Amino acid sequence: MSTGLDGDVAGSTRGAGITKLDRVVIRFAGDSGDGMQLTGDRFTSEAAAFGNDLSTMPNFPAEIRAPQGTIPGVSSFQVHFADYDILTPGDRPDVLVAMNPAALKANIADLPAGGTLIVNTDEFVKRNLTKVGYDANPLEDESLAAYQVHQVAMATITQGALAETGLGKKDAERCKNMFALGLLSWMYHRPTEGTEQFLREKFAKKPDIAEANVLAFRAGYYYGETTESFATTYQVAPAKLSPGTYRQITGNTALAYGIVAASQQSGLPVLLGTYPITPASDILHELSKHKQFGITTFQAEDEIAGICAALGASYGGALGVTSTSGPGVALKSEAIGLGVMTELPLLVIDVQRGGPSTGLPTKTEQADLLQAMFGRNGESPVPIVAPQSPADCFAAAVEATHIALKYRTPVMLLSDGAIANGSEPWLVPEVGDLADLGVEFATEPNAPDGSGEFWPYLRDPETLARAWAVPGTAGLQHRIGGLEKADGTGNISYDPNNHDRMTRIRQAKVDGIEVPDLLVDDPSGKARVLVLGWGSSYGPIGAACRRVRKQGHAIAQAHLRNLNPFPKNLGEVLRSYDKVVVPEMNLGQLALLLRGKYLVDVISHTKVAGLPFMAEELQDVLTGVVKGIDA
Repeated sequence: MSTGLDGDVAGSTRGAGITKLDRVVIRFAGDSGDGMQLTGDRFTSEAAAFGNDLSTMPNFPAEIRAPQGTIPGVSSFQVHFADYDILTPGDRPDVLVAMNPAALKANIADLPAGGTLIVNTDEFVKRNLTKVGYDANPLEDESLAAYQVHQVAMATITQGALAETGLGKKDAERCKNMFALGLLSWMYHRPTEGTEQFLREKFAKKPDIAEANVLAFRAGYYYGETTESFATTYQVAPAKLSPGTYRQITGNTALAYGIVAASQQSGLPVLLGTYPITPASDILHELSKHKQFGITTFQAEDEIAGICAALGASYGGALGVTSTSGPGVALKSEAIGLGVMTELPLLVIDVQRGGPSTGLPTKTEQADLLQAMFGRNGESPVPIVAPQSPADCFAAAVEATHIALKYRTPVMLLSDGAIANGSEPWLVPEVGDLADLGVEFATEPNAPDGSGEFWPYLRDPETLARAWAVPGTAGLQHRIGGLEKADGTGNISYDPNNHDRMTRIRQAKVDGIEVPDLLVDDPSGKARVLVLGWGSSYGPIGAACRRVRKQGHAIAQAHLRNLNPFPKNLGEVLRSYDKVVVPEMNLGQLALLLRGKYLVDVISHTKVAGLPFMAEELQDVLTGVVKGIDA
């Protein structure tokens, strides 16, 4: 028995050649051209179809074709699947599949002693070993003695299995990732029909390639079944999830679906004005498939054109959306400010990545919070919403759209690379449970002086949202733009008192947005330490808190979805604990905001490595704080 990576006890029972496990972490690793992302995604789909709870972490280079056989060129995909509710992709793999020496060297330090190592021996030739600094072949010395090593000539066996297909040696060898997938599918009793169907559909225009991949997949499966190298197979039972319909989903796909749902619930057409950028591009790719729901996607010539088109769509009575990452937010900042001044609904999705500048395009970070909060000229407040996991992106997109439409404001939605590319089961909501996002446009003149004019900046007394009139509506001619507007009439105004009043109204509108109170998870009710997070730190924090509680310590956890405005009870919650720990994948941006607003000296724990927190590292930090309080 050992402690599971999400804090639960990981156990196993052994039968006739079958060991039953409650959780497993598998990492596929190879060259960026070896198809590791596809392999991992297919194994994930098999686990989802089987009913396991799961969480994934893709990790790949920024280059389209990274240097072959080098450590910077290694691509990996980690999947954690279990028969219970899990929160993270796992700290370390139980099984490492290494397709070449570079993959082995880049990942072997993460494999714990006793872990299973499956190696493609065909790539362990002198040239490849020298390229990554191996003086000797690690498969032939004692350097891997701590692991359960299985040496498999994947390329050779795959070529043999495809010998009669007529494929050339190079094309046949490319199918070795499907051999690896077949072998692991056999080891863990994964269903196979879905993968074979997927391959035939993916390569429908190249049936010979489709059949070759299916044959390679089957060859891996049958290799496991017939070889004596693998004496044991493993079973992980389906998870006991809440009743309902589930599907595997990534964060970017969930965001896209949330936008589609928001369009349907509001009755508004959507224009996504955007420019491709890692790791946000998949939002564009997914939304482009849903034209039948009134979704228009526009790939602009640059970031500025993309957001301006989206803002123009909102001016015309549609829901304008733009998607990007940190560098794109920098370019869009002036147009976001224009959205603040014109007070039009606009959804700005920032899928954060490592920075500054081009930074780490394919790695994750949470370092755009202050940019989202303050990264515009003048007093230019916008609401900020941050999902906590891939599945949560759907609800976050709907909530952000609700705020944008109700309060007539741009809204920043802060996802990040870990959420965007990671996946987990998503409970598909019932349509009847979704919020009504219906909007009432102005249809009649509203001037309080009886002039019969339309005043675009006459406000709702409760929300402070201005009237929204579709251009061309008879009798509702009006002017909006980037210059300061007179309160009510919307005429250009340079009056100092008017500018002061309008600035304070725009701030008050954002401050007055109704957001749910912060919920605290404190099972014992005796915790003196609170861990507060936001965004994708939710999973590692939750897993670490589980571990700390299993050690016998009381600890509380809370997570912020609404970062501007903060929940109204946040100050009270913070002052209710002796210590507040704030883990962030930045240098303490939320901690800075909390200290400034609530005068609470929170403990900031930071990481900017391009990778998510591990539960074990947070466990050590939190245990130290709790013991310090109890001492």
